[in-house]
Amino acid sequence: MTQKQTPPDGLVIVDKPSGFTSHDVVAKMRGIARTRRVGHAGTLDPMATGVLVLGVERATKLLGHLALTEKEYLGTVRLGQTTVTDDAEGEITASADASRVTREAVDAGVAALTGDIMQVPSKVSAIKIDGVRSYKRAREGEEFDIPARPVTVSSFSVYDVREAVAEDGTPVLDLVVSVVCSSGTYIRALARDLGAGLGVGGHLTALRRTRVGPYWLDAAKTLDQLQEKLTIMPIAEAAAAAFPRWDVDERRARLLTNGVRLEMPEEYAGRGPVAVFGPEGRFLALVEEQRGKAKSVAVFAS
Repeated sequence: MTQKQTPPDGLVIVDKPSGFTSHDVVAKMRGIARTRRVGHAGTLDPMATGVLVLGVERATKLLGHLALTEKEYLGTVRLGQTTVTDDAEGEITASADASRVTREAVDAGVAALTGDIMQVPSKVSAIKIDGVRSYKRAREGEEFDIPARPVTVSSFSVYDVREAVAEDGTPVLDLVVSVVCSSGTYIRALARDLGAGLGVGGHLTALRRTRVGPYWLDAAKTLDQLQEKLTIMPIAEAAAAAFPRWDVDERRARLLTNGVRLEMPEEYAGRGPVAVFGPEGRFLALVEEQRGKAKSVAVFAS
């Protein structure tokens, strides 16, 4: 009787297709990798495409830490129409002639939404309000408010402004934008707030995520490509790319894997998770500095 082959531990960088939820991609990957142990780092809306980072087997323990890293997007914002979902998936709730909006006004609006800002997520987001998903409350017609939360928009650039006419005859402006932002930033909320600030309304019509932390779109594979050949980034390579690296000798490697809290070099203080490697590049653990000592947050050495 042949033994079932376990897939290698590691990350899969997927180029998510439009129309798929992040959960749909995970379900598909479970079939491709032939394992239930698959998870994702940070969701992507069904309309959006691009980088979705999946963890297979033990690499699922990396995902919670990867979800907190910086992300980069390319998108299209339509000025002149507001929708119930703040993107093209929802019905239009208001229209206004955007043809008189100047480039100077657009640039001023974008500048106001750059840096450390307070953002109210979309009502159809997965944010939990008193334990219930916001989109579930919205679907049931409930009236509720989502508190604003701090996010960082490191860069918000407009590459092109195109005049267009919407299906209902409204003159609109389509802005081709790029955004670099912290985890938890909603690009459709930026589109909504930019349009609101300009007095004409706005929503997101296209979105492509080009980066999650150190993982870029050029390393991503489509689901069809992964069906043909499963490409998994080894867990040690993935950790070395995403976190500061700390190499230890055999003695300290043994102590660490036996639960001893090692003294950490000062250079790692306050830097969040650090990837610890033993001799011959063996990935041992993710640790965080706590009172000068290494506190394990996930152990990978068997």
